[in-house]
Amino acid sequence: MYKRVLTIQDISCVGQCSLTVALPIVSACGVETAVLPSAVLSTHTGGFKGFTFRDLTDDMPLICEHWKKENIKFDAFYTGYLGSARQIEFVRNILNSTGVEGALKVVDPAMADNGKLYVGFDAAFVDAMKKLCAEADILLPNITEASLLTGMDYREKYDEAYVKELCEKLCAQGAKSVVLTGVGYREGHTGVVVYRNGEIRYYEHKKIAVGCHGTGDVYASVFVGSLVRGKSDFEAAKIAADFTLKCIENTVGDKDHWYGVKFETVLPELAKMF
Repeated sequence: MYKRVLTIQDISCVGQCSLTVALPIVSACGVETAVLPSAVLSTHTGGFKGFTFRDLTDDMPLICEHWKKENIKFDAFYTGYLGSARQIEFVRNILNSTGVEGALKVVDPAMADNGKLYVGFDAAFVDAMKKLCAEADILLPNITEASLLTGMDYREKYDEAYVKELCEKLCAQGAKSVVLTGVGYREGHTGVVVYRNGEIRYYEHKKIAVGCHGTGDVYASVFVGSLVRGKSDFEAAKIAADFTLKCIENTVGDKDHWYGVKFETVLPELAKMF
């Protein structure tokens, strides 16, 4: 069955992240991809200076009302970077009013990393994000985001018990299942934890020391595309991890390409899977 996904996040016109990543990747999985931009930036905010920013919050309810009039429905939703608590409330309404019956809701609470909130976010934003995450069928946080959402202390070094408690608390707050990214238990390796119905499954892969912008968006986009095409959550998590790793390997060594990953030349491999 040909399905339609709505992804809601910002457009950074240059920088290989957010919608400029989500649209081509989910499409490459063979899924119709509709977009709702939360903001338009000339570039992403990681390393560029003097970027432009236009908030599109006021457009969101108007777009939603037009969709309702046209009876436009979505089989799945995938939310990424959202700019304000007010915007999150509009997104919750969209998810609850424009989906087909049983529409899948995947929430990437893109708001923090490395123990800190992104610039411009505060405790009020975290509280608003908790409400959206509570409505998710699948939640896609990293460890920093999971700790903020649950109120647990952030740890750079952790064990399986800590990770399990994070997942349990996220589900206790409402999320049906959790895919926790960036989980590494040993040197030189990282991976992803899939938690559903009290059961944990872990997929480990090698870790590349060089960090790249936009890899979280690449991961989430492949995960959503794979899931909608019928893969299980664990299969989708594995496919997304392998693809993201290939994109990083495809980019490392190019000193001029510091602002994202070269995912485009790896897309044919992803498309062949479907």
